[in-house]
Amino acid sequence: MASLINPLNAFGSTFGSLKGPHFAPKAKRVIFLNMIGAPSQLDLFDYKPVLTKMHGQELPDSVMGNRVTGTVAKQATKPVVRPLYNFKQHGNSGMWMSDLLPHMSQITDEICMINSMYTESVQHEPAQMFTHTGSEIPGRPTIGSWVSYGLGSENENLPNFIALMTKGNEGGSTRLLSSGFLPAEYQGVQFRSGKDPVLYLSNPPGVTGDIRREQLDYLQKLQNQNYDNLDDASIKSKMAQYEMAFRMQTSVPEVMNIENEPEYIYELYGEDSKKPGTFASNCLLARRLAEKGVRFIQLYHGGWDHHSNLPKQIPKRCQEVDQASAALIMDLKQRGLLEDTLVVWGGEFGRTSFSQGQLTKDNFGRDHHPDAYTMLMAGAGVKKGLTYGATDDFGYHITKNKVHVHDLNATILHLLGLDHEKLNYKYQGRRFRLTDVHGNLVKDILS
Repeated sequence: MASLINPLNAFGSTFGSLKGPHFAPKAKRVIFLNMIGAPSQLDLFDYKPVLTKMHGQELPDSVMGNRVTGTVAKQATKPVVRPLYNFKQHGNSGMWMSDLLPHMSQITDEICMINSMYTESVQHEPAQMFTHTGSEIPGRPTIGSWVSYGLGSENENLPNFIALMTKGNEGGSTRLLSSGFLPAEYQGVQFRSGKDPVLYLSNPPGVTGDIRREQLDYLQKLQNQNYDNLDDASIKSKMAQYEMAFRMQTSVPEVMNIENEPEYIYELYGEDSKKPGTFASNCLLARRLAEKGVRFIQLYHGGWDHHSNLPKQIPKRCQEVDQASAALIMDLKQRGLLEDTLVVWGGEFGRTSFSQGQLTKDNFGRDHHPDAYTMLMAGAGVKKGLTYGATDDFGYHITKNKVHVHDLNATILHLLGLDHEKLNYKYQGRRFRLTDVHGNLVKDILS
């Protein structure tokens, strides 16, 4: 249960953590909605009329870059493919958004849309690792762990970094919850739907709460004696972990029980919000966790890897996430929580403007594209109704205001009051940080 300890425990041990911001924060917490598999920005956000005009024609050689996957490198033709659904401008900002997202389209004046994201890897897992840890290679701490390490907890009864995965469509690897070389207490904890939201938390049959309390009290006496003899701080930390797990036996069932939510909340999030383990239900839980002071909440929803059959698959994914994503932002706003909660929405890279494989009358796919894609942000400290950055007519290359993943993560940390260059940890003789030796604050999107 190393991941369940309150970072600033009852014994005063901070394990080298900063336990506070470098400067006044705009955000107290982050909810990161991860669309695992990489949604097509060209079908959802980055409106390109040229794709419709040139549908079926060969993508000009002058547009093609060198970074393509092995899957399409030998593809004889690369026909341009138009967006599946119509785009319209919405809100006072006139932000472009696809008809595939009718609910998100209604809240564009709350959103900052970054159309000029780019990343390092052209493959899924390395790109996902890079988005969350700043490295394509597993073993580094994920952003939620860095935030937990830097800021500490606002609720001693719940983990500081919690993950929710759509049941049956998880998509996200548990590696994305790793604390890496940071102390294990900063690791993310996955909450599951069903009887046991956190594995191994419940008492065994025949063991009551009173019996467990008695066991912990006796163990505390033994460990205190052990500590007096050895003066080992890890002994105290282990006891704090046990105590956290004991408190979670009450706090976790309470926060996971959404049955008492009013009917208008279910209507806001959609019918799926009543079904445990759905993306909609997890969005509702994310709001409840935000209310309880959890610092970093990750939601994972897979199924966006549309190399083929995109016309049938992407509407399903959008239907699963559209209403609940918009509802989460509006629910936070009506409760006054959006003022200090940052919501981030997006995948690990984008998709190509040409068809992967054969383009037919009613079917096509899009390959991976790391050189230009879209991320959405909303809430604390971010400008509303802003479309930032631009790509060329084919959505293939960035033409204005490039934003690297390191820049995005530096900006997220900044909104939490953390300087990404100062938030570091010494390991194997070197000081590491989330943004490695890179990253620039994207000042133009800050309110």
